[in-house]
Amino acid sequence: MNAPFTPGGKIDETKPFTPVRIAVLTISDTRDAESDTSGDVLAGRITGAGHELAGRAIVRDDVAQIREQVKAWAASGAVDVIISTGGTGITGRDVTPEAVRPLLDKEIDGFSVIFHLVSYQSVGLSTLQSRALAGLIQGVFIFCLPGSNGAVKDGWDKVISAQLDSRHGPCNMVELMPRLLEA
Repeated sequence: MNAPFTPGGKIDETKPFTPVRIAVLTISDTRDAESDTSGDVLAGRITGAGHELAGRAIVRDDVAQIREQVKAWAASGAVDVIISTGGTGITGRDVTPEAVRPLLDKEIDGFSVIFHLVSYQSVGLSTLQSRALAGLIQGVFIFCLPGSNGAVKDGWDKVISAQLDSRHGPCNMVELMPRLLEA
């Protein structure tokens, strides 16, 4: 159907790897700890890459609950990155962008563009149904992914993982972390 996606940049194996503290937030009215397969996929990929799983939670598709958990992790000092799964669609209960966007100090517009590029390779035009987004909240990165296992794999494997690898060049988000709160 489509040509395979190949991300730019490369990993420089001569550089040291810096683990990042990442929290996983599943947003769902129907999933629990046993049925949270997308959260499991993401947690496995995070630890498999050598990062620290700094937290994991499941909240309902509710603006207040989403904001409460995101704000707590952002203010904790124990989390560098939050990755959410779920609630980015276009149905009435999908409220993740509405919950997260007002909390952002800066939005990373390019994330949505690149996510849709790689997602298109997997699901074609169905990627239009996602409102994936990313940004910064109090110096903490947040990436909001759709809730399907495929979307989580595409988001982590083809976009987020490289930017959270301190060895990725020509640049990566890890090297920016010490400067995120500069005035």
